[in-house]
Amino acid sequence: MNAIETRELRKVYGSRAVVDGLTLTVPEGEVFGFLGPNGAGKSTTVKMLLGLVLPTAGEVQVLGGRPADPQVRARLGFLPEQFRFQTWMTAEEFLTFHGRLAGLKAAELRARIPQVLETVGLGGRGRETLGGYSKGMLQRAGLAGAILAHPRLVFLDEPTSALDPIGRVEVREIIERLRAEGVAVFLNSHLLSEVEQVCDRVAFVKQGRVLEQGSMRDLMGGVLPVDLRVNRLPDGLLDTLRGLGEVRRVDTNPATHVDLEVWVAQASAIPALARAVFTAGAELHALTPRRPDLETMFLDLIEDTPEAARAPRPEVARA
Repeated sequence: MNAIETRELRKVYGSRAVVDGLTLTVPEGEVFGFLGPNGAGKSTTVKMLLGLVLPTAGEVQVLGGRPADPQVRARLGFLPEQFRFQTWMTAEEFLTFHGRLAGLKAAELRARIPQVLETVGLGGRGRETLGGYSKGMLQRAGLAGAILAHPRLVFLDEPTSALDPIGRVEVREIIERLRAEGVAVFLNSHLLSEVEQVCDRVAFVKQGRVLEQGSMRDLMGGVLPVDLRVNRLPDGLLDTLRGLGEVRRVDTNPATHVDLEVWVAQASAIPALARAVFTAGAELHALTPRRPDLETMFLDLIEDTPEAARAPRPEVARA
């Protein structure tokens, strides 16, 4: 069973389609990044997936049922970007309140609340009022609420926006733990470096439509960029490298070195690049495979950058 399935999902306000024909599939146990500029329809999509907004047209299933079904909602967790908490409550009271709304019994809450507070880095702070929490601590409390009732699908909207680098690492670890437990995570974040590190797949949305979706490797057309630095460029080396992949850049500093960027079809071709340098009689100073750059892909797709217009894009999975 997929955690999320939508087909031609559409939401219209007045004469404007905020979400327009959106089709997504998110399997159980997958961390899915939902990326797009402000006004792309991301928040409205999340509200429809949570059953808070009814779609104008199209189909949507969450955990095999309707989002508005109370039994489905009981298995969902949600951390909104603009969180508003009952600041007169302690963290324990806040979690008890939301846990009871989710159907947890008192005995289970007594055992579970200390666990989730410890998980989000608030161990020992549960009896303090939320009004005395910093913004980062409130975000941690909201995350504790999102995972409190053992959800099977968690929606996280900018979960690390108020956190320091240590907090961001801790949130990544929580997301990875959820994935290991088979929980699907639907992640919306403007911190693309965070998305790169935790997401199995991503979707780029603009004006309510999915432009492209897939794994990082799928979106890059299955190719891998490799940076090479050699002391010189002997005759024949460039031709040999072109036989192994696509040479996209050659920067020559006659006094010290030559930098090259070679895109290969698979990682198994990397040793052949090193052998080609040695066989040609050059010295290999550096060989660095690079992960695909999510920020560059985002700008190319969303903002129609000049680089996107100049560079031929690989074939990718399109929605």
